[in-house]
Amino acid sequence: METIKKNQTYTVTIDDLTHEGLGVAHIDRFPIFIENALPEEEVEILIVKTGKKFAYGKVTERKNESSHRTPVKDMDLLRSGIAPISHMKYEYQLEFKQEQVKRVMNKIAHMPEVPVLPTFGMEKPYAYRNKAQIPVRKLDDQLATGFYRKNSHELLPIEDYFIQDPEIDKAILVVRDILQRFKIKPYNEEENTGFMRHIVIRRAHYSHEMMVVLVTRTAKFFQAHRIAEAIQNELPEVVSVVQNVNSEKTNVILGKEDILIAGKESIQDQLLGKTYRISPQSFYQVNTQQAEVLYKTAIDFAQLTSDDVVIDAYCGIGTIGLSFADKVKHVYGVEVVPQAIEDAEFNAKSNGATNVTYQTGKAEKVMKQWAQLGIQPSVIFVDPPRKGLAEEFIAASAELNPDRIVYISCNPATLARDLERFGELGYQAEKVQPVDLFPQTYHIEAVVLLTKAV
Repeated sequence: METIKKNQTYTVTIDDLTHEGLGVAHIDRFPIFIENALPEEEVEILIVKTGKKFAYGKVTERKNESSHRTPVKDMDLLRSGIAPISHMKYEYQLEFKQEQVKRVMNKIAHMPEVPVLPTFGMEKPYAYRNKAQIPVRKLDDQLATGFYRKNSHELLPIEDYFIQDPEIDKAILVVRDILQRFKIKPYNEEENTGFMRHIVIRRAHYSHEMMVVLVTRTAKFFQAHRIAEAIQNELPEVVSVVQNVNSEKTNVILGKEDILIAGKESIQDQLLGKTYRISPQSFYQVNTQQAEVLYKTAIDFAQLTSDDVVIDAYCGIGTIGLSFADKVKHVYGVEVVPQAIEDAEFNAKSNGATNVTYQTGKAEKVMKQWAQLGIQPSVIFVDPPRKGLAEEFIAASAELNPDRIVYISCNPATLARDLERFGELGYQAEKVQPVDLFPQTYHIEAVVLLTKAV
């Protein structure tokens, strides 16, 4: 077998894609992962990194082009990982995502018989993100905004992010120029010095209210009010300017402390006709249009009736449960973030939902308490983070003995693992519906209906 060495050149044919959308080629069965390469393309590559089990290559020449390829708007969108599969035609992106879900259903869940339906896509698969988190760094003696080159700390100055609401892209530049004018020192990551770390902007899809969060390394912010005034003068949609303090040397963007500088503490938006309050720290789906498709799918799968008692686990600010509260008997929501529960309670009031009960805590613990109180759900909705569900949560869910469980997942691999566990406890996956909430990226959401095996 040939040893693959760094800086060597090879001609290879791409025969597969990784779940991150990298092309895969094999030399003597040894896999090489290649950015911006699609199946059936013959490419000349330079090996940039080697490991024991695989190597990474970079295309130096393309001998032919896949029929699924589309011109890339800006190579920095691939290099930074903002839009890592924007070289694929959109129909092909949707097929790729369906295929990824099928793979994990076969390999991890061992359920090849469960149908994985064609991915629900968007009519306009760009300019959809309602939130941006942009690093602020020094570049050529200027305060610059952009995105990091993948796996590095090198800032690529980007002005058009392609997948973000264009109004947010414009706002980033306005805020950047105001900070420059006030001579604000950008953050230096290596030394953990400087002041301004990130600009976070949210823009509500329906109401168009905008929130600007300035993430700073220290709390003392001398010109805060003048800067906020300048931002609101130049961006009339901004109704909230917040300082967030993050003094840790970390890649986590937001610190725990929020200080209101101007306007109100939250913005409001609509989702499936209900109104929600969104705070700086709130989790809110970044693609409002597709979140509506996702939630509608989940609600359809659940076949809710007016007799149903529903648990909404990982309820966040209440978006899923409140979407169907008027169709069911009672909704119990649980969430570990106290601020989110405050928002959920506010959102329930403002939407006139009186049949909802919220509790702060770890879902698996709270579910056990509810079981002891004799709460008997007929349906459980779960929408966990990427790491999926805890062992105890799955056990607690099965013990509550609901008729149906609707699982909304943002990570097919942990979804498949959890479905296998549910299967062992008597809950059968019926169907899987992938929904594309993140066009131009390899992230996939999916909704699964589980029913109690009779």
